[in-house]
Amino acid sequence: PGPLLELVSSFTNLALGHGARRLHVSAAYRAKANVSMSRFEPSSFINYEKLQSNVDIVRKRLNRPLTLSEKIVYGHLDDPHNQDIDRGRTYLRLRPDRVAMQDATAQMAMLQFISSGLPRVAVPSTIHCDHLIEAQIGGVKDLARAKEVNQEVYNFLSSAGAKYGVGFWKPGSGIIHQIILENYAYPGVMLIGTDSHTPNGGGLGSICIGVGGADAVDVMAGIPWELKCPKVIGVKLTGTLSGWTSPKDVILKVAGILTVKGGTGAIVEYHGPGVDSISCTGMATICNMGAEIGATTSVFPYNHRMRTYLEKTGRGQIAALADEYSDLLVPDEGCEYDQLIELNLDELKPHINGPFTPDLAHPVSDVGAVAEQNGWPLEVKVGLIGSCTNSSYEDMGRAASVAKQALDKGLKCKAQFTVTPGSEQIRATIERDGYSKILGDVGGVVLANACGPCIGQWDRRDVKKGEKNTIVTSFNRNFTARNDANPATHAFVTSPEIVTALAIAGTLNFNPETDFLTAPNGEKFKLDPPNGDELPAKDFDPGQDTYQHPPADGSSMKVDVSPQSNRLQLLEPFDKWSGKDLEDLRVLIKVKGKCTTDHISAAGPWLKFRGHLDNISNNMLIGAVNSENDAVNKIKNHLTGEYGGVPDVARHYKANSVSWVVVGDDNYGEGSSREHAALEPRHLGGRAIIVKSFARIHETNLKKQGLLPLTFSNPSDYDKIRPDDKISIRGLETFTPGKPLSAVVKHSDGSEETLELNHSFNETQIEWFKAGSALNRMKELQH
Repeated sequence: PGPLLELVSSFTNLALGHGARRLHVSAAYRAKANVSMSRFEPSSFINYEKLQSNVDIVRKRLNRPLTLSEKIVYGHLDDPHNQDIDRGRTYLRLRPDRVAMQDATAQMAMLQFISSGLPRVAVPSTIHCDHLIEAQIGGVKDLARAKEVNQEVYNFLSSAGAKYGVGFWKPGSGIIHQIILENYAYPGVMLIGTDSHTPNGGGLGSICIGVGGADAVDVMAGIPWELKCPKVIGVKLTGTLSGWTSPKDVILKVAGILTVKGGTGAIVEYHGPGVDSISCTGMATICNMGAEIGATTSVFPYNHRMRTYLEKTGRGQIAALADEYSDLLVPDEGCEYDQLIELNLDELKPHINGPFTPDLAHPVSDVGAVAEQNGWPLEVKVGLIGSCTNSSYEDMGRAASVAKQALDKGLKCKAQFTVTPGSEQIRATIERDGYSKILGDVGGVVLANACGPCIGQWDRRDVKKGEKNTIVTSFNRNFTARNDANPATHAFVTSPEIVTALAIAGTLNFNPETDFLTAPNGEKFKLDPPNGDELPAKDFDPGQDTYQHPPADGSSMKVDVSPQSNRLQLLEPFDKWSGKDLEDLRVLIKVKGKCTTDHISAAGPWLKFRGHLDNISNNMLIGAVNSENDAVNKIKNHLTGEYGGVPDVARHYKANSVSWVVVGDDNYGEGSSREHAALEPRHLGGRAIIVKSFARIHETNLKKQGLLPLTFSNPSDYDKIRPDDKISIRGLETFTPGKPLSAVVKHSDGSEETLELNHSFNETQIEWFKAGSALNRMKELQH
């Protein structure tokens, strides 16, 4: 056997517990890969016997069959004998195996970890440089430019990783979720990641959950991590995927059924005979986009497709061990779901969702007519394939099979066309196998192995801002202005093969199942359904080695943050709670309608400030709609009587010792795991966010930073709040789990009314509030 395969973490990575197994990567794979295996940490072991033991304890206590997600989640309980377990109600204290951070969120996570004063991370952790590479010309030049522009940030992350024991995947490595699937996910693992699409790992039977950086700090510090005990939504799949229908269509259909908040507080668990017709990376696609329905995560049961993927990525002995424990990695017979959806894959048709929201589902056969009715532009300006959702070898192969048919008839794309490989391994393999050439010949530009246009890192120049146009992508999110900062861009999400077909046709009003294309010689022809190998016949080409392993002892390493930097800023602790009720808080803004984390803390050009809290706070709520005037970034400063930008007014209030609240609508904070959306209001003097309902990650992030996320007991009370109100939050001196707080609302005409406000704080979270933040509380407990 070759070197230790130290990639999988146990429940105690510092001590080798009973029943842990050491696994090996074959020397043949290492030689074939010709890359360093140092990405796999020492003292990192797979321990299915411990997982089994915990599950047995919980099953005996609950005296009922368990779902798969319950097995993995409860198998990671800090105290399985005594933990109170009630789906949707109690908070679980968990011991995740691993942490992963993308570079945009890792900056703040590592700054917070540095502030904790701890010498080294307690669990295997990695940083992935994928968010800061702007798509402009093409992969090679864009990557070179990103390394130059972001040198300060990359140096900080590299040195901080080395000092604190965190692995570092260099820019160009690939997208965090693809790297995790290829290297770190395995059936039964629990991983948390500082990105909302971390659930991608569910395609390999993992429980992978998106969190904010402060949650990652807890896990890296070796503190039990809290999660509200998830409900479980079952999706039973029957039939078989075939033809133009792809794994992406499963989640596009489910999003249409559940909507953007229908999965909130729940894990979506796929099961049934239809599962076996979906590849491992196809299952990852489905789990990845589960973030768009608000789900805590999504997961598939262990099967032969996962085994094959593990073997192809050099982890055959993990597959052999998973085979031994296969009963542990599937749901118990007779387990019960809180909600059950059934999908017959034989009847599922290709879908395209959008524009402006990922749950607006249309069959591809209908979208042209719907677009005409609604006045959406029919011409497809750009087709974009790739992203963390759809950039696998199979995805690229199916897109290439569509492109080749067009090329064979002398056709190229009418629309612009971009291709984003998911990882360096995917890039190298599709280049070797000819897919890149086909996609390039049809008109495609291969971008860097990074997030790029999916997260707004796109220097788009073919349309002016405000110009109405349509793009189709294989991405996951299509919120207003997300991809190109143009609010008039109508973005639709679909599968890579449908994107390719629509880019060739140049119009939304094209159904590849029934419609004909015209070749340059006048010949009419129809595209055959796409085909693509699930995995490369010649195995993967790993490409360049882009991983930096931390030294065994990094204590002598220095991490520099210049006080003059405009990209990085060391953190100062937030102030503690005064011990009194919060009186006469100004309403900074009453937000109208959808308010995602993109509205609260925009990405795109703002990504460069993710490590500098004061600078990035200049984007706070600049995309939110003000209910007073339906304007964006224009609110009244009630100290001066003048109108200004949201961050400017907030800074003026803070400078004059005036605290404030934000009032919002339903599912506030939908979207990314972006903790900056919580850090910024705290930094600029906010005290509470009062809304009809919250998205899960954002609510937790607000608590972590010492803010009060509160919900109207009566949602219609939202209508009673006026922009010039002052709000006092009462009941904090007896702040208790399950006991509502109250808001005394003082109107400018002298009248008052008292509203009831609910909260979901538990005892630990109330301590965060009193200490001023979860990080402050962590420091208190160290003394």
